[in-house]
Amino acid sequence: MSVFVEGLFAGKTAFFTGGTSGIGLGIAERFAELGARVVLVGRNEEKMAGAVEGLLARGLRASGHACDVRQYGAIEEALQQTYAEHGPLDFVFAGAAGNFPAAVTGMSSNGFKAVMDIDVLGTFHTYRAAYSRLRKPGAVLVSISANHAHQPFAMQAHVCAAKAGVELLTQTLALEWGAEGVRTVCITPGPIDDTEGMRRLAPTEEARRTVCEHTPLGRLGTKREVADLAVFLCSDAAAYITGAVFRCDGGSGLTGPRMLEVKP
Repeated sequence: MSVFVEGLFAGKTAFFTGGTSGIGLGIAERFAELGARVVLVGRNEEKMAGAVEGLLARGLRASGHACDVRQYGAIEEALQQTYAEHGPLDFVFAGAAGNFPAAVTGMSSNGFKAVMDIDVLGTFHTYRAAYSRLRKPGAVLVSISANHAHQPFAMQAHVCAAKAGVELLTQTLALEWGAEGVRTVCITPGPIDDTEGMRRLAPTEEARRTVCEHTPLGRLGTKREVADLAVFLCSDAAAYITGAVFRCDGGSGLTGPRMLEVKP
């Protein structure tokens, strides 16, 4: 049973980078269920088309663009086309992210840069290109962060640096764009089941048990739980919230980096 009113986002347009799989697609699906037109962006055209087709098959309104958020011109073109088709954007999600476990001494400069470019530069590109196409007042920008922004994780130096950058960028925009009625927030998911992050960082049943043992609620989260937090933050119930970071992590951010058991 949903705690949200059917049709809550009817007539609204939501744009998602990193929206073709995992948490991003889970949020997009929830917004579409609540009446929004959703636009999915991902690098892989086949993956993007499959995600859009899955939503359309359910009678939901969806379209997509295959582009790389590291290329400003590509994301600008996707946003311009979205604006031309649907008008001002109500919600923009910056969820494109990169990750792989590696020690600093085993990581190349290009590997570190790739994650910084996808996460930080990609978030900047998305919001900068969206600015002139936002509904003002009323638009909400949502960045997808991680507990890495607040605590060090071995084997994750690149992600820690990137997510810290994403959060401060998002909070800076709360200062710069708030007067125009644009809100910006961050969501910090914890260990969420059926995501690429969990498959990479907890690839075995033993690793998954370890994660659950160090999560106060004792289980993995679901994509639906993250999506419902996003719904709240984009609803009128959160109209006075901006520049804030919200954890949806079962308390795992309180237990420290011991939850990661990845070997060099």
